[in-house]
Amino acid sequence: MRTYYVYIMASASRVLYIGVTNNIKRRVEEHRQKSVPGFATNYHTRELVHVEPFGNVRAAIAREKQLKGWLRAKKIALIESSNPRWKDLGAEWG
Repeated sequence: MRTYYVYIMASASRVLYIGVTNNIKRRVEEHRQKSVPGFATNYHTRELVHVEPFGNVRAAIAREKQLKGWLRAKKIALIESSNPRWKDLGAEWG
């Protein structure tokens, strides 16, 4: 069974990017290398601060849309509920 991930990346100034992927390590590396043009590249979202795994792509996409619809304060509360120091959860992936 394939795993899908809804994730939140943050910049040093705490600009947030929410996305979904089936390969979280590859996607985080793409953010760090700025290899995909767009919002994440323009705003330097390089640190993985939140991630949720899903076994179903439709559930993952629904969750991504839900999070994108939230106010910023609610997104920050979600991040800080599991990662209060905003540690880069992918820092050890090399």
